[in-house]
Amino acid sequence: MEFPFDINQLFSERISVMDQTLIAGRKSAGRPDLQAHIATVIDELGRASAKAQQLTAPITSASKLQSQRHQLYLLKDGESSGGRGVVVGFLKVGYKKLFLLDRQGVHIEAEPLCVLDFYIAENLQRNGYGLELFDFMLQHKNLEPVLMAYDRPSPKLLSFLAKHYCLTQSVPQVNNFVVFEGFFLNRTVVQLRKVPPKKPDGEIKPYSLMEREAVRQEQRSLPWPFAPSHSPQRSVYSQYSHSLSVGSSPTRAPPRVAPPSSPGGNRDQSPRSPLVDRCRARRTSSLNRSQLGFH
Repeated sequence: MEFPFDINQLFSERISVMDQTLIAGRKSAGRPDLQAHIATVIDELGRASAKAQQLTAPITSASKLQSQRHQLYLLKDGESSGGRGVVVGFLKVGYKKLFLLDRQGVHIEAEPLCVLDFYIAENLQRNGYGLELFDFMLQHKNLEPVLMAYDRPSPKLLSFLAKHYCLTQSVPQVNNFVVFEGFFLNRTVVQLRKVPPKKPDGEIKPYSLMEREAVRQEQRSLPWPFAPSHSPQRSVYSQYSHSLSVGSSPTRAPPRVAPPSSPGGNRDQSPRSPLVDRCRARRTSSLNRSQLGFH
């Protein structure tokens, strides 16, 4: 694919590895103009790949790459187009947490490296570019292709994997990913974890249905302070609850109105014990005797 700008200025290496930063080398670091050209290349490649796979929308774009932790391997031919270079194709990979089925039908939780998008320009296919790009990724990741998962592989990709890596026997899955024989062998416990079977629901006891209906009725009704006086829940609460708000308990007797106190009288209207009354009477008697001259 040709572009109206210098590809060699954007991508210094024959195969460039990019992530969410959209930096393809030292030249593009800190250069918004170059990164804008890189985004244009990625968007154009994504549209071409979607068209080749007959997809309704691209699954690769610069904005998606910036928002996801994926890696994109881009291959160029730097000598073409009068030394300006052309883009040959790209390969996008990323780790995905998947629930897979092995040959015995056991559910396995795994997080393998997945091939998410793979495209070589139509006019440059069958020249070994795809194998060169794929082998570079395997060496960069230090991984075997049988240990990878493939997201909705096209017939061309399946034929490519069978021809170059002898991957022909796939293990059927319920999702859009494809894995091959050998995927579940020689993998660490961290990479594979059996999902425990779901416990069957216990038998519902007859009385539990009544309890659930009672809970539903209670949730639909208003709480005690706002319920009508004739409602069942208010009568129940009035028998057993002890309100924490002052004066709001239904079992509390109405407060008695205290008689007005006389001038100079006692302001403390709380009840007194007989011992307190006797002490006060003794002090009053002593005071009267002293005023009358009795000692």
